[in-house]
Amino acid sequence: MSNRKIVVALGGNAILSDNPTTQAQKDALKQTAEFLVKLIQNGDELIITHGNGPQVGNLLLQNIAADSEKNPAFELDSLVAMTEGSIGYWLQNAMQNALDELGIDKSVASVVTQVIVDKDDPAFTNLSKPIGPFYSEEEAKAEMEKSDATFVEDAGRGWRKVVASPKPVAIKELEVIRTLVESGHVVVAGGGGGVPVIEEDGKLKGVEAVIDKDFASQKLAADLDADMFIVLTGVDYVYVNFNKPNQERLEKVSIEDMKKYIDEDQFAPGSMLPKVEATIKFAEEKPGSEAVITSLENLEQLIESNAGTIITK
Repeated sequence: MSNRKIVVALGGNAILSDNPTTQAQKDALKQTAEFLVKLIQNGDELIITHGNGPQVGNLLLQNIAADSEKNPAFELDSLVAMTEGSIGYWLQNAMQNALDELGIDKSVASVVTQVIVDKDDPAFTNLSKPIGPFYSEEEAKAEMEKSDATFVEDAGRGWRKVVASPKPVAIKELEVIRTLVESGHVVVAGGGGGVPVIEEDGKLKGVEAVIDKDFASQKLAADLDADMFIVLTGVDYVYVNFNKPNQERLEKVSIEDMKKYIDEDQFAPGSMLPKVEATIKFAEEKPGSEAVITSLENLEQLIESNAGTIITK
């Protein structure tokens, strides 16, 4: 039996299908839990992080639609916290049921996680993360006039609000998470990259930003001294020359080769690139550890035969 400490970062596709209803997302997480519980059966300690992009986008739309003097829309940090809470609840419910079905005596807890970012991070002056609905140019300019929001034209599809995407500096609830893991519990933490907060005059203050969940998950894995960091996505392997005749799947690959592929622009920004960068950072910071990119469906093969893209120093 293994006894590794593993941080698993779930992609949005592990939660949300084409159907955005609560029930559909609960059903997706029931299937997700049935795969994740295999790691616990293998004797591993599990910390689960997750994305929240579609969910926080939907919640933002609901807030915008209902915004009024009596029912004002919430700020982005609160929306991130709300989706951390709802997805955390669905996930801990699904994981607890999966454990109970197998007679595994473990509890599951989700921790609404504050992630400290640097208030001087250049991301706050170079807003890059599009969120929320598409607007016409006229609507976007009207929105900018009545608030201090920034809108940019997004790939010919319309105008969207952009917010900062600062790098994570510290996980505020790290010791709480560590205590739960060391007590043998399964922990859900750092959802959606965590709630972004800055330190100002000795106090924590929420900010209008979105932290990349892969980088926040990597930070959590490094700070917990995890043995393995798994980033789950829609494919079993990372590919170079993707969708070309000379497409090649990456199995065991060195950090140096992965950096070379980044220089060749092999990975799409905003999708595979942050996953690759986060796994490289983990493998660099913890020699002897393994960073893996694979799919949820491939977890069993990863346990049995090291299938998936495994990045090592």
